[in-house]
Order: sequence, then structure tokens, then C-alpha cells
Amino acid sequence: MLQEAGASAVAVRRPAELEAVDGLVIPGGESTTMWKLAETFDMLEPLRLRIKEGMPAYGSCAGMIMLSDRIQDGIEGQQTIGGIDMVVRRNAFGRQVDSFESDLDFAGERVHAVFIRAPWVESVGADVEVLGRAEPGDRIVAVRQGPLLATSFHPELTGDTRVHRYFVSMVNSRGSSR
Repeated sequence: MLQEAGASAVAVRRPAELEAVDGLVIPGGESTTMWKLAETFDMLEPLRLRIKEGMPAYGSCAGMIMLSDRIQDGIEGQQTIGGIDMVVRRNAFGRQVDSFESDLDFAGERVHAVFIRAPWVESVGADVEVLGRAEPGDRIVAVRQGPLLATSFHPELTGDTRVHRYFVSMVNSRGSSR
């Protein structure tokens, strides 16, 4: 999806690889496993530093949880990279069997969204822009704060590159620094 959106994509697994990129996508998955792996591979602090320095990052689903400053329903001691002033509720839409698809507005465009055991945003700080909401309950499912973007849905599963293009334009507008 990133290549289709005009970016060169490389895997980042180690701190040295992180230093070589202009932006980062934190994918879906299982947020507690992602946190534990980030600690195991000594990535948590380098990720936090690059985010603090202003590196653009996009987190989808579990990636949204990883970019949140605060979590509800996390496991004891669960940490995040942080960066977006929001509270995210893990597995808010339900279990795997409750996964669903829905059309919603994202940054002024109608997109098809795939939610898999997805989180939602309980609350945001004053500097966070809400980019998308979904039913039930008009839940916040897409946000942006400066160079950070997060969605609780998986746009890579739809074949629609608009969310990824939105992120690539965020990276490109900051210019290459590495």
C-alpha cells in the first residue's frame, strides 16, 4: 500500500534501521505483543525518541494503541510509544467474531473501513484532530496530532490507498531529514 501511495517501504526491526527512515507505519496486530517485542529488541526508547523528535508515524489498530498516551483495558504494566494525546480502549468493538466493515468519513472523504477486534478512542486532547468516526455510538476511529496519524481500522485490507496517501503526504510535507 505504501509503494502504491508513492513511498519506498522498508522493514524496521532494530534501532539502526529506525534511524534510516523518514516516517514509520506501526501496523495492526496485538498491542501487548508489540510492546513486549519493542522492549525485547530495545526499540521502545528509540521509537519514543524519534516520535518526540517529530518523525511522522501512522498506527493502524494495534498501532493506534501504541501511539496513544493512555490505554484503557490494557494488561497490567502495558506501555506504549505514546505521542498522541488520547485515551484508547483496547478491543472496544468486541472480540474477533465481532469484526465488521463499514463506510465512514475520513478526513472529508468517504472510505470503506475494516475493523478487526478494533480499539476506539475514548477521549482526545485539545491538539488532536478527529478525522473519522464510526457507529455504534459515533466512536472516534481516526485521529491526527501533528505528524502522527492513527486509525482503529485496517485500510490496507480494502485496496484503497487514500489513507496511506494521506500519511505519505504528511511525511513528504516534512521533507527528508535522513
